Formats: sequence, C-alpha cells, structure tokens
Amino acid sequence: MRVAVWWVTLICLLGAGGLRAQSSSEAKRIVETMLTHENDPAEHRNRYMYVSEERSDRTGGHLWRERVVETSAGKVRMLLAVDGSPLSAERAAAERERLAQIVAHPEEFRQREQAMTNDEQHAEQMLALLRKAFLFDDPHEAGNDLQIAFRPDPAYKTQSLEERVLHAMTGTILVDRRMMQLHRIDGTMPTDVSVGFGLLGTVHAGSNFNTTHEMEPGGDWKDAVANTAIEGKALLFKEIGRNEHLVHSEFRLMPADISVAQAVEMLER
Repeated sequence: MRVAVWWVTLICLLGAGGLRAQSSSEAKRIVETMLTHENDPAEHRNRYMYVSEERSDRTGGHLWRERVVETSAGKVRMLLAVDGSPLSAERAAAERERLAQIVAHPEEFRQREQAMTNDEQHAEQMLALLRKAFLFDDPHEAGNDLQIAFRPDPAYKTQSLEERVLHAMTGTILVDRRMMQLHRIDGTMPTDVSVGFGLLGTVHAGSNFNTTHEMEPGGDWKDAVANTAIEGKALLFKEIGRNEHLVHSEFRLMPADISVAQAVEMLER
C-alpha cells in the first residue's frame, strides 16, 4: 500500500453530515469483526506477485503496467508497458539497470520502502476512527455481502486538522458475510470541507473514492481495484488534489521468505 493507497484507506474511514446520533448495534458488531480481520497480522502473512495497472500522479497521468513482487523489505516493481505500448529498448534497459541497483543496494531500497510502510501504519492507526467516530445504519443483505451505510457521529470531536478533513464523507461498506472481510467501500464528500477556516485549504464536494478487496490464492483479501478523485488544495497534505486508478490482478503466491534479489530474478524471467 503506497502513499496513494494510504489516502484511499484514510478517506474511506470517514463520513460527513447527518444529524442522527443513533448507530445500529448489529452493524457496529459486524464492523468491529471486519476491523479485527483487517488488523490481524496472521491474516496478511503471505507474499504475492501480481500485475498492477495504475494511472496516477506517480505515473504522470500515463497508464503504467507493472509486475510487482512483495518482499519483507518492500514491493519490487518492474515496468512492463506504458499506455498499452511495450517499453522501448532504451527504457527497458534503464528499467533493468534500476532493478540491478536495488539488488546492489538493498538497504537503500528498504529505507525507501519503509517510508511507505510508515504511511501504511498511519493508515492502520486512523482505521481506529471507524470504531469511535462514525455511526452505522442497519445492515442488509447484498448478494454474498452485508451492506452498511456509514456517517459521522456528531458527538465525536476531531482531534487534529487531519481528522477534520477525514471526518467528511458518507458512504457504504460491503462486508463478505462468510469471511467477515472488507469487500468494498465507497465514499463521497457531500459538501466542501474547509481546513483552518479555509486558510489552509478546502476539499471540494463531490470528492470520492472506492476500493475493492478480493480473496486471492492463500486466503488473503488483497486490493483489487482502487479509484480516488479528491479535488482541492491544502497546505496540510501534499497529496490533497489527486486522481488515481489502480487495478491489481494475476496474483500468485510467493515464498514467505523471498529476498529482494530473488524478487528481481522472478521479475526478469
């Protein structure tokens, strides 16, 4: 989960508006169970190789197709195509050289990836907001899922400017009924949200996100699709105005102890 995915995860915890102060106890129980699974390291122990298609700020607005291998040090990526076209000979050579540098300097790679891991940990901390800062409507069946609408608890007092921005969306959660795992979450910002009376910035109404998890070989629920359209400008977040589309597919289990060098070897086959 990179910085962009961190944003999606952070935003998906939030709700805005709504004056009702009641929350469904059954929905709260389901959400608590789902969050327990999300936060259980034992349920996220497997390593995978997969194909990622991404259009974002990181890709300069182009569609990048990459093959990714997860390791204990971080995610090793190899660019395969740009906007549907294979890499030129020059760019392919540059990509191989970049991978060679990762193998030659694994500690530098680990440090770069650790910064992203810190963002993931921050997102996990913010996940606790879903327990204390939001209200839920009664669940109802939606195919194999339970659908729960979420909204903010008006009694909750935000503790930071971050929470002020994050406490600003309404949406729905889909929880797989059998596994009690997060399947999908959608959110939309119904009104503009100003930070610091507008002096620090504004996130605009209509900003939205959705992210979908699917169960992959080995039993892990992995990010399959993520879309983010957050519009606005703020001094608080570098990433405040962004549009991103991610699709992950073709998951394959990797050895749990796969090294960075072995990951590069897998990618270059």
